[in-house]
Amino acid sequence: MKAWLAFFAAAALVDRKLDQQLKDEAGLTHVQYEVLSRLSDAPDRELRMTELADTLFTTQSGTTYQISQLEKAGYVRRRECRGGPRGVWAVLTDAGYDVLKQAAPGHVRAVRNLLIDVLTPDERAAVASGLGRVRDRILAAQGPCAGSSSG
Repeated sequence: MKAWLAFFAAAALVDRKLDQQLKDEAGLTHVQYEVLSRLSDAPDRELRMTELADTLFTTQSGTTYQISQLEKAGYVRRRECRGGPRGVWAVLTDAGYDVLKQAAPGHVRAVRNLLIDVLTPDERAAVASGLGRVRDRILAAQGPCAGSSSG
């Protein structure tokens, strides 16, 4: 119970602080920053909406909402799939890449301040290992076809 309560509180507080830091410094939410970051790392700075939802561990409707908000800001655009399986792709615009580059240093500083620098190297390794196993177990139980679209 002690581990669960500590995890729950720390995760919520870190997320809240990161969200506020990004809103104050870049006008983005934490989720929007993660969307831009995932697109930035993708080939040609684009991902199918279903893949993006999977990498964010959220629903397709939640991803669609975030993409709509980022599209209004000019940071992302949508495009229909060309010549392959049907679907919609989210594409990071140059403006989105620029805002991500501007936001990244402050976000990295905040992550270091709130989490990384608080833990010893051994604690960081234990957290990464333990939470990685939790993630892997949940993903394995979902099966290969159980993406985020169902929920």
